[in-house]
Amino acid sequence: MAIHLSPSILAADTAALGNAVAAAAAGGADSLHIDVMDGHYVANYAFSPKTVQDLRSVTHLPLHAHLEVANPDAVLYLFAAAHMIIVQEDTTPDLGATLATIRRLGCMAGVAVNRNRPVEPLLPWLEQVDLLLVMAVEPGFGGQPFDDRMLDKVRRLHAHRAARSGSHAIGLDGGISLATISRATAAGADFFAVGSAAFAGDPAIAVHTLRAAALAVSA
Repeated sequence: MAIHLSPSILAADTAALGNAVAAAAAGGADSLHIDVMDGHYVANYAFSPKTVQDLRSVTHLPLHAHLEVANPDAVLYLFAAAHMIIVQEDTTPDLGATLATIRRLGCMAGVAVNRNRPVEPLLPWLEQVDLLLVMAVEPGFGGQPFDDRMLDKVRRLHAHRAARSGSHAIGLDGGISLATISRATAAGADFFAVGSAAFAGDPAIAVHTLRAAALAVSA
């Protein structure tokens, strides 16, 4: 699987978001990660359908809407302008129906799993998802340290995918940096939602450097 870098705009300066996105694209970003938060599922608020629509007018990068909300089924249609919709697996009572709705909207489908949740119940659904995203921090806020224990989940998912010739991406979200991306790639992750490490300085340089670090392991 190719390395996919998805800078998370939660860490960007929203007063200059267009410039930050352009710099990330110049550095070789593969997509943009848009954390949508409702103040209920997590104790924070972030972004909206309008953010997705506005970004589509200023970037060619695919937009991934990560719904960290209490009731994603009620708002899926609002994010149909995204290229991928990612839902938290513990927020939907019928994951199969949610994934089917995302597909009907014309979007790719992703599922995120929190640190305290097992990945095994998700294995039957992997043929229906484009991305299984392992949360390496608690959802809601950027800048948290990477939880190395999540690498074991990644290893199990990688072995499962290899045994079944699966095509879904295995991702990590939270705490991805030059210090952690090599370990994560070695464990089998190939998709990275990157916040602070992408936007703390020059996003063009940061994204390029992160990719080089990941490719050095996967080569």
